[in-house]
Amino acid sequence: MKTGLVLSGGGARGIAHIGVIKALQGHGIVFDKISATSSGAFVGAMIAYGYTPDEILEKLIETKFFPYLRPGFGSTGLLHIRRIETIICQYIPENAFESLKIPLVINATDVVSGEEVLFETGELALPLLASCCIPGLFSPIKFAGHELVDGGVLNNLPVESIQNEVDYLIGSHCNPFNLDKPLKGTTEIIYRSLILAMHSKTRERLLRCNLQIEPPELSKFSLFDFRKAKQLFDVGYRFTNQLLEGVSTPFKYLT
Repeated sequence: MKTGLVLSGGGARGIAHIGVIKALQGHGIVFDKISATSSGAFVGAMIAYGYTPDEILEKLIETKFFPYLRPGFGSTGLLHIRRIETIICQYIPENAFESLKIPLVINATDVVSGEEVLFETGELALPLLASCCIPGLFSPIKFAGHELVDGGVLNNLPVESIQNEVDYLIGSHCNPFNLDKPLKGTTEIIYRSLILAMHSKTRERLLRCNLQIEPPELSKFSLFDFRKAKQLFDVGYRFTNQLLEGVSTPFKYLT
């Protein structure tokens, strides 16, 4: 039986995916293919390369990303994200989809044509950054003839790219639609508006998954709560462990 994993975007809340994956692996679940967008794409790439969830969390806590961002005055975003390519290449030196141990599909949005663009071969770092490129906050990334922004704009839970290639689909969605925390700042409001605009399609995609993971406690965290990485990790881990103990899955008796 082939198992697919789909990871949504969600800014800092995407760190919860790492805890989700640790719990899934602890129950004997292995992934044959991963589809991911935005912050989920970063987690997906690291897992696909062979890092453990604990190693990914440690790297996120240790790495200071902000010095790699620079102001985008006079451009189409407040910040340029492209220099973070350096960090990704430190984590994955080959900088190629072909170096991954698990096949990975990343989606981004062509802001000019209005089309979803999928990447699964060739250069890895720039498609990954493009998938994380929140409109308005980051300038679009020009790559392979496209002007690319966050994949979540058109598809924040990209099940379609792998659903016909696996027998069992696990969806991890880190954007609860009911928030417990007030929105702070223009960027959070813009991103929240995007999420709400995609609400019905994302919900429909999550329902296509055989196992649906959506920790409600993530509603307490904001898009930029990166300093709460350990808490976000723990939320994903605890919720998924409890979920797996309470539902019937093909993996129930693997441990």
